[in-house]
Amino acid sequence: MFEEHDSAAARPLWLVAEGDLDGWLATQDEATRAWLGALRFRGERHQVACLAADDGAVRGAVLGLGPLASPADLEPWHLAGAVERLPGGAWQIATPLPAAAATAAALGWAHGSYRFERYRSKPRAAVAAALVPPQLADMTYVRRMAAALAMARDLINTPAADLSPARLADEALALATHHGATGHCVVGDALRQGFPAIHAVGQAAESGPRLVDFIWGDPTAPKVTLVGKGVCFDSGGLDIKPPAGMLLMKKDMGGAACVLALARMVMASALPVRLRVLIPAVENAISGNAYRPGDVLRTRSGLTVEVGNTDAEGRLVLADALTLADAERPDLLVDLATLTGAARIALGPELPAVFGSREATVEALLRHGRQLADPLWPLPLWSGYDDELSSKVADLNNVSGSTFAGSIIGGLFLQRFVTAAQDWLHVDLYGWNPKDRPGRPVGAEPQAVRALYALLVERYG
Repeated sequence: MFEEHDSAAARPLWLVAEGDLDGWLATQDEATRAWLGALRFRGERHQVACLAADDGAVRGAVLGLGPLASPADLEPWHLAGAVERLPGGAWQIATPLPAAAATAAALGWAHGSYRFERYRSKPRAAVAAALVPPQLADMTYVRRMAAALAMARDLINTPAADLSPARLADEALALATHHGATGHCVVGDALRQGFPAIHAVGQAAESGPRLVDFIWGDPTAPKVTLVGKGVCFDSGGLDIKPPAGMLLMKKDMGGAACVLALARMVMASALPVRLRVLIPAVENAISGNAYRPGDVLRTRSGLTVEVGNTDAEGRLVLADALTLADAERPDLLVDLATLTGAARIALGPELPAVFGSREATVEALLRHGRQLADPLWPLPLWSGYDDELSSKVADLNNVSGSTFAGSIIGGLFLQRFVTAAQDWLHVDLYGWNPKDRPGRPVGAEPQAVRALYALLVERYG
């Protein structure tokens, strides 16, 4: 991925935007200008042109950046496609870059190098091109973030047969142990009594439901609590999904995977916070003891919930976990979840929806998302829709009788269980790439991790 040794033999890679092409060509010799003209190189995004030496060997290459205003605006995705399109060997960026852009370039290279090969009998050839770390790049951050995101991608990409609730819990606790955190799982009768909604959702699965709980850092530091939806597979329960709706349900633990990636960054960088991670890990399965539409669940908070639809299980398991998190009154409480199809209909797969109790925190997260090409989009916790969750037999229903504003109503449901924490963020994400793009192949995509980490560093670092 990265060339750590002698950079003298590395070939130069020039980064050229469409608007800068004429100026850059003016600095090159006539043969280079003629060659690029013959190749119709226009500086289009991800366009790569190799330059030949007199003996025919590749002496360098040019990468198009598209309509980029300035190298300072470089995103990780600008470099992600170059990894597979360049010949093997060491490469060095020849274009001067400011620190943030250099870091983004290196992270993009790491993204482009990711492969999920676990289930291939004949794995594809490893990426042969290596990048000399760019000057001014924060390579400590790049290596940590690349490893954290690769871990999250691996978890999301793994089929449910190999990532049961028990296995997800094992992965989470292994990460905690590696970084010196203390943790445990709540299972069995303790889960049934203390976290009845989590237990009800997962009780029909062969791999029983559990709540992962680990704590890291100085107990006197500001408390940051992360909650991740860990539904390892979602059949829809007795309100079973159609076959097409189940195809991607191995990714329904994407919120947990992103939380673990964020927690890994916090612990690896020794951020001065007291971190708590809560992951309700379940499979929403069907058997004789599956929870039913019309059942009334008594949650950890004491609120009773009528089950209007068993396919709205994520908010039920999060309700119990958020109640536990909220009781500590953390300085910042964040939950991440693949919660609603409504958010995807409204914003598509690339824009996670973000809700929050404090506008300044939401705005700060959005700012970091824009700066880091890790975008989010704000939606309101519109109290006018709160009565959509009313029930005739319980304190509330887990779904609305209306088809409108599904993502907002999901957020309003969760808000019922956050009463003490004054600063709460809820991120409704997709966690998946539905189409191939450089550095973002079809498959898992951790979202909001980079933006949230930047928010935490700004706030506590």
